[in-house]
Amino acid sequence: MVEKFSITKFVPTVLKERPGQRFIAREIAMLIMQQYPDACEDKRLRSKASKTPLDNDDALLQQIVAEIGAQRKRLEDRLDIKTTEERPRKYYYSTQSDTAEIEAVEKVSPLAGYDNQPTKLLEADLYPILSEFLFNELNIYSKRIDEKRSRKQYGPDGNKWLYPDLVGIEDLTSNWERAVIECVSASSETRTKLYSFEVKLLLNRSNVRECFFQTVSNSSWANFPYLVAAEVQGSDTLSELRVLSGTHGVGLIRLDPENPSESEILIPAKERTEIDWNSANRLAASSTDFTDYLNLVRQFYQTKDIRPQDWDYSGI
Repeated sequence: MVEKFSITKFVPTVLKERPGQRFIAREIAMLIMQQYPDACEDKRLRSKASKTPLDNDDALLQQIVAEIGAQRKRLEDRLDIKTTEERPRKYYYSTQSDTAEIEAVEKVSPLAGYDNQPTKLLEADLYPILSEFLFNELNIYSKRIDEKRSRKQYGPDGNKWLYPDLVGIEDLTSNWERAVIECVSASSETRTKLYSFEVKLLLNRSNVRECFFQTVSNSSWANFPYLVAAEVQGSDTLSELRVLSGTHGVGLIRLDPENPSESEILIPAKERTEIDWNSANRLAASSTDFTDYLNLVRQFYQTKDIRPQDWDYSGI
């Protein structure tokens, strides 16, 4: 008797046999066709009576891909399948809790890089990658704000709720004629937008609200506040972020560490038309990094030019 075709059985089975590996839906469909040829052939034959018969392997493959996407929620909720929100989306098998996965990516092994121990991507590794993406794709100059260099006047963990990881400036006049720039300067019109970025390795259901409100707390001064993550895991996580963003205006960037140009804004930030200078003053009072950033902004307004060498990444 031919085994009945079942996405909710086949997907967990093929992924469970490949622990730690991540696959896009098309790759999973190909594995299913290889591992369950009789069930797939039976599915093809049964389709002949439908309005959309699966006449060839490519049609069958596309149908399985579509069914994987349609069953995504059930796979996540009941069958230990986890997914990422990158494009193309990746699926993998894991029995770890969301909290345990956060701890795993944030824990630094003292042996990493020695005796063939694999090196782990650290949050600090994401900062220069984000700076490259911001400059090349969004024309934003950025600077690192190191909370460890700031005064700890708000307790052991107080600084993480006060300081973002990166700040940035967008020169709105970069392609303007000099006469227009001079005119705008004389009329006191806005020539820049200021940005704030909070960076995380992984966002999932266990840490999404804490990370989001950390961004709200340390980015309330900027025109555009963003939460940035190398990985966003699960549809529930992204849905929660969209709801929270609708209320608080914080945007979301998914950062691709291997190819920064493939990073994307998943949720655009809502512009705050005015800088909260009281909040900015609070940051400047305890952080020389943030003071240096404000000085660079001031110099731009005075000279009408950005000095690329003053910023973390400028393509030079």
